[in-house]
Amino acid sequence: MCFVRAYLRASTDEQDATRAREQVETFATERGLEIAAFYIENESGAKLARPELFRLLADSRPGDILLVEQVDRLSRLTAADWERLKGELAARRVKVVALDLPTSWMMATTSADEFTGRMFEAINGMLLDMLAAVARKDYDDRRRRQAQGQAKAKAEGRYKGRPEDTDRNAGISRMLASGVAWSAIQDATGCSRATIAKIAKRAA
Repeated sequence: MCFVRAYLRASTDEQDATRAREQVETFATERGLEIAAFYIENESGAKLARPELFRLLADSRPGDILLVEQVDRLSRLTAADWERLKGELAARRVKVVALDLPTSWMMATTSADEFTGRMFEAINGMLLDMLAAVARKDYDDRRRRQAQGQAKAKAEGRYKGRPEDTDRNAGISRMLASGVAWSAIQDATGCSRATIAKIAKRAA
């Protein structure tokens, strides 16, 4: 028996990560699916270090469904990090179903022969890659516009300096609290040991 595990994400603590819960529940009910658990977190989709996402993967068994509202809730990752996440999904044989990806609905509700199943998997995988790439481009475009705004403000003498990456640092703090090794945090976030030490000192 497979389980449906819903993943709800928002980028910052100020945003409501549960905003799409009712929509996701309605989608599941209409297709005769029962959601076994919700995994909710406020972390940027542009980073791989997301404790709740990896808790979902750790809880999953082969054939389980990872249900998301939109593909960008799962990934705004770089190409390399997206490949790492896809590797985790493939290794655990977890199916991704997204409300904005209709081909993925068939993966959850259609009982097909081996050939048809493999065709659906191939098509779904290609579209997932495309939507993940679009989500990353949208993220990069917004960051570029932000940088352009900062450059203009600096030229006009209004720039206050680079703000702290509060989303990343909050994620590091949560990983520290969960006992994740510093080297693993560095690998996941790309930050320096000095940054981790500073955040650890704050929490002490």
